[in-house]
Amino acid sequence: MKVGIVGLPNVGKSTLFNAITKKKIPSENYPFCTIEPNVAIVAVPDSRLDVLGKMYNTRKITPAIIEIVDIAGLVKGASKGEGLGNKFLSHIREVDAIIHVVRCFENAKIVHVEGSIDPIRDVEEINLELILSDLESVTKRLEKSVKALRNGDKKLALEVDVLTKLKELLENEQPVRNFKGTKDEMELIKSFFLITSKPVIYCANISEVGSTNSMEAENVAKLKSLAEKENSEVIVVSAKMEEELCELDDDEKELFKEELGITSFGLDKLVVAGYRILGLISYLTAGEQEVRAWTITNGMKAPEAAGKIHTDFEKGFIKAEVVSYNELVENGSYNVAREKGLVRIEGKDYVVKDGDVMLFRFNV
Repeated sequence: MKVGIVGLPNVGKSTLFNAITKKKIPSENYPFCTIEPNVAIVAVPDSRLDVLGKMYNTRKITPAIIEIVDIAGLVKGASKGEGLGNKFLSHIREVDAIIHVVRCFENAKIVHVEGSIDPIRDVEEINLELILSDLESVTKRLEKSVKALRNGDKKLALEVDVLTKLKELLENEQPVRNFKGTKDEMELIKSFFLITSKPVIYCANISEVGSTNSMEAENVAKLKSLAEKENSEVIVVSAKMEEELCELDDDEKELFKEELGITSFGLDKLVVAGYRILGLISYLTAGEQEVRAWTITNGMKAPEAAGKIHTDFEKGFIKAEVVSYNELVENGSYNVAREKGLVRIEGKDYVVKDGDVMLFRFNV
């Protein structure tokens, strides 16, 4: 999973990036502190791996990963070259989802580029810049495709039709993700790498967990209402507090987590929201050599899931031995689970479930 962080300057983007990646990039109280895009790869938290690691006495644990890209704050006019953000929009064209950080906290010491806190206005401002950026890309591609079609390239008929529809949609200030088309049309749109085709996770940045500030609560409620209409996800975090907690060791962090009543940290929330909005799940492989999580699309069948490990596994797929993580742990070992008939033999039509522990048999 690859996600890109967007937002206005001084909303807490870089602070959130630091909190979830444990990096220490500058996050100062002035616009455009971030100039070059920051990129980090972080492990997906999954307690199941440690449990299986102990069960198998494994030599190596390999979690799934997320690549996170933090770009410069966008401002009004970014699509026309204002500020610094426009030149970096290309860095998030190939992400799977957008994390849109929205400032919901009040702090007179931290300037807001618009002079006041208004999450809906901020969201609309960023969305418009992303729409305008996509409109520019679609218009240029449409012009080239129309010219090629007139010159006899009939294969571009569908592309011209789709681009024409997208241009109209974007001109009406609607994101590409609102487009409803045929399977062929949707596959074609994926190849355009348009920013507003990506699903969005709004990150409501508040001053601190458990805040009783009524203004912050109202801002979060407004953002949730907007997200519900868009069928988007919302996570609520205190980026600054989580960044400070990163300085603690695991035991101290768990202690503070209990004291503050935090059930999960920002990265955990991001992973859950990201997997849900992208329709992703994880299956597991386990043995003495390695315990590993593999991220796949929900609904994927066994051969394709095997192909995530190696293309030969998919080409020569014979069968898969499958046991659910919960049943495996309840019985203490793979052999006991097998003796009880809990290890199933599945074929090419088996749809993989989240938490399946799998062993593939193949021949090439």
